Amino acid sequence: MILKLTIDDQTFNIEVPEQMLKEAEEFYAKMDADMDRGWQMSRFWVEKPDLYQRCQIVADRVLGAFHTENKKMVSLMSGYILSRVPHVEEVIVDTTGDITLTEIIA
Repeated sequence: MILKLTIDDQTFNIEVPEQMLKEAEEFYAKMDADMDRGWQMSRFWVEKPDLYQRCQIVADRVLGAFHTENKKMVSLMSGYILSRVPHVEEVIVDTTGDITLTEIIA
């Protein structure tokens, strides 16, 4: 599967093998359990992030992985988005530090 990811003015097609999605499902479930307890999204605490907010949170992690050139983490976090929103067309990651401005286009 491929996640189209836009950071600033650059677009990347992140390829995530189908097998990786299956193998990482337990990890993704743990991520969901962590987010079930609430999450700090920029200036706001969100008690129970919905699916869209969860994808915004994970997209922020993708951005961090891009900055540190951690390709495995880029794939793993992209896989989370693809596993939860398989019909996603594009993720436009906000780079100003406000997670809530990241767009998930489905």
